[in-house]
Amino acid sequence: MSSEVKRPDKLYYRIGEVSTLTGVPSYVLRFWEGEFPSIKPRRTESGQRLYRPVDVERIREIKDLLHRQKFTIRGARQFLRQREAPPETDLQAELAFLREELLAIRKLLS
Repeated sequence: MSSEVKRPDKLYYRIGEVSTLTGVPSYVLRFWEGEFPSIKPRRTESGQRLYRPVDVERIREIKDLLHRQKFTIRGARQFLRQREAPPETDLQAELAFLREELLAIRKLLS
């Protein structure tokens, strides 16, 4: 996104900082924590949320899916889950190909 706010290089961000960086209110960030398993801020002993840079990027992506692309929360969650999971059919085809190759090599060696 070209309209991104430049973020300082930090290991952790507090919820107010994340809210400012992403343009998402803190109450929405707290709600999204329960809706999107990929957003998991660490907690201090006092319960304060600490977001990593990867969390900030994920929040920007979720905001884009929900606001610009008009996904529902359920649809955005499903989209992110499908994108992260490797397609099983490709994996199965690759394994079948490797098995055939190994069997051909074994046949050549015997």
